[in-house]
Amino acid sequence: MQIWRKLLLPFSWLYGAVVFIRNLCYDWQVFDSKKYDLPVICVGNLSVGGTGKTPMTEYIARLLADSYKTAILSRGYKRATKGFILADENATVGSLGDEPFQYHCKLPNVTVAVDENRRNGIEQLKTAYGVEVILLDDGFQHRKVQPSFNVLLTMYGDLYIDDLLLPAGNLRDTKSQAKRADVIVVTKCPPDLSLEQMASIESRLNLSCEDPLYFSTIEYHPHIIGHKETKPLSALNAMSFTLVTGIAKPTPLLDYLKGQGLNFTHLEYPDHHNFSAKEIAELKRHELILTTEKDFTRLSGHLDQLYYLPIGVRILHKENQFNEVLLQAAAK
Repeated sequence: MQIWRKLLLPFSWLYGAVVFIRNLCYDWQVFDSKKYDLPVICVGNLSVGGTGKTPMTEYIARLLADSYKTAILSRGYKRATKGFILADENATVGSLGDEPFQYHCKLPNVTVAVDENRRNGIEQLKTAYGVEVILLDDGFQHRKVQPSFNVLLTMYGDLYIDDLLLPAGNLRDTKSQAKRADVIVVTKCPPDLSLEQMASIESRLNLSCEDPLYFSTIEYHPHIIGHKETKPLSALNAMSFTLVTGIAKPTPLLDYLKGQGLNFTHLEYPDHHNFSAKEIAELKRHELILTTEKDFTRLSGHLDQLYYLPIGVRILHKENQFNEVLLQAAAK
């Protein structure tokens, strides 16, 4: 597949030229990019997905919500609605999209809204709901808004520096745009990543001294959660089960479950996959299904034998410094 994709390099060069010109127009203020008088912190990446944006957004939202009235604004990818929608007691996956709905369910003290027009969404949250800081979910390429602070994510083992532009690779923006980041986080690192390995990655990314670099790892919860019960992940040792994923890069989850010695069959679907009635009928035949939090939001209304494995983020080595940088960004 990778060799086949490299045959598409001429199309990547064309795509790159378009992206370069677009960014240049924003840099030279040919296109308007609006600033706001409240902190707008963008969490994004240069690739099409799989960098761990959702758990990192949750981490930052929890951090800020202790001190500020915090909101998360997303476009609501693949939702069935249009325009500005504020998450409330009537919210569904269909009205918000899977990731915003997950934020809404997990972060009760954070305001969650969706709007494909990010400017309008920011104005609504600012004027009608009085939020003090806005997290712009996946907004790094949305240059009509000029965030006050940019958090750029890149995945360990799949750094943006090693990738190619679409369609030959997975980059949706040029590597040079990393210069707009205020901090860069290498995500999904091994929990025992050494300082020497961190220094090697920093050297490869060739960052300037003004670009703080941090490293994070995924922490898996010791329990799986279903509709009616929570059980230890170790309870799956005695049985075979089916793992269903509709995320961009499920490899870290597969490696973790295999490392636990679990016996499972993996059914892989595209990122943000909307499961058809036929697919759900087929899944109902499986005795026990384990899935991700994001996929649970889409499947929970259809399957009884469904569980998900919660995950979180831990910053390696400089957690206090990272937290302080974000809190300072929210105070501006």
